[in-house]
Amino acid sequence: MKIEQIYTGCLAQGAYYIESDGEAAIIDPLREVQPYIEKAERRNAKIKYVFETHFHADFVSGHQDLAAKIGAKIVFGPTSMKMGFDAVVAEDNQIFTLGKAKIQVIHTPGHTMESSCYLLFNEEGKAEAIFTGDTLFIGDVGRPDLAQKVIADLTQDKLAAHLYDSLRNKIMPLSDDIIVYPAHGAGSACGKNMSKETSDTLGNQKKTNYALQPMTKEAFIKEVITGLTPPPAYFPQNVMMNIQGYDSIDEVLQRGVHPLTPKEFEVAANETGAMILDTRDPQTFAKGFIPNSINIGIDGSFAVWVGAMIPDLKQEILIVAEEGREEEVVTRLARVGYDYCIGYLKGGFASWKNSSTHEVDSIASITVEELAKIKEADPEINILDVRKNSEFLSEHVLDAENAPLDYINDSMLKVDKDKTYYVHCAGGYRSMVFNSVLRARGYDNLIDIAGGFAAIKASEKFKVSDYVCPTTLL
Repeated sequence: MKIEQIYTGCLAQGAYYIESDGEAAIIDPLREVQPYIEKAERRNAKIKYVFETHFHADFVSGHQDLAAKIGAKIVFGPTSMKMGFDAVVAEDNQIFTLGKAKIQVIHTPGHTMESSCYLLFNEEGKAEAIFTGDTLFIGDVGRPDLAQKVIADLTQDKLAAHLYDSLRNKIMPLSDDIIVYPAHGAGSACGKNMSKETSDTLGNQKKTNYALQPMTKEAFIKEVITGLTPPPAYFPQNVMMNIQGYDSIDEVLQRGVHPLTPKEFEVAANETGAMILDTRDPQTFAKGFIPNSINIGIDGSFAVWVGAMIPDLKQEILIVAEEGREEEVVTRLARVGYDYCIGYLKGGFASWKNSSTHEVDSIASITVEELAKIKEADPEINILDVRKNSEFLSEHVLDAENAPLDYINDSMLKVDKDKTYYVHCAGGYRSMVFNSVLRARGYDNLIDIAGGFAAIKASEKFKVSDYVCPTTLL
């Protein structure tokens, strides 16, 4: 029997490949399904099932495409939701045979009402692993406030109460030596304080996970909902795509991987109102970019920040990317439901820059040493910290103002167009997103601090608040 965790860092998401005696199953697959198909083919195995732990909010699952391409059966736990595709709606404790192994459905409502875990019995009949989706993470549990955005009569308190029962009645009675494989790790917005570890024994989680410690249901509800912040706006839209269905990834790629000359690119931007998304490195972007374009670097938490910055999944998008990475960009946008890329700039930004008829913009970026000299000359300068509020409260430059990128429409109200601001995040990725968005909205006096808070603190040239351990990473 083979178990493989396929972890995707930019989404902090774990999909799983399980195989026994020539039959395979995929749990919570990503949108691009070809790698799973090729893996099974290399191993002379047939993908029999696609198990979904719940209707995901933070990404669009590949269940529909896998079923369409290879005939695998989609399996969800108990749910009354009407889906836009054929699926097996399993009963609690139902057993599925996979080669010589068996997989048991364990209905664990709480994160969402249909949330289910999958308990894997190896070829000797021993319970070996449990795939917990967003019910149980390493060091945390799933937040109980997401499903209320889709089902009106649910509340986070009701869901948290269900989660308490699911954990204590369904999960904790299982053997301590079972390996826990969750759907997410640190960096996901589906939990508030997840570990960087992506698997653990259930016994160790019983000892170390705050949510599994002895407490009343009332205490658990309070503990679990404390520190929650509003979820990203695209979450409910992803849920509906996972329930109702979506265009094939092949169609999305065909539509998006479409080269455009600078002139064609400009015409497309003017005629469609498409957003220009520049996915190059932040400091490269700062030195020159197409006016009104937004920078969200592909080599960061790309999908997460696209979801936070672009509220409409149907927004048409034009891409500026490093040459050769255009298909990667379209694919990673599709992972979170942005299916309407309409083309990319052929030849990258260089082709635009080398065209004498096209304007180029830039954003000033300074080093921490330069910032220190500016502050020495004028101690009253405006320093804007665009990290999450939890990060800011944990540790920040004294006299800096917090304007979280997560809530940019509220944060921009703190910015006076007539004043100069020095903007930083943790390392320089989010600050350039913030600066580019505001630049496109007419804010011309923002200066980026290269290296962010990490460089500021390391320089020892600025007074920093005492460190306080955060209780939430949201």
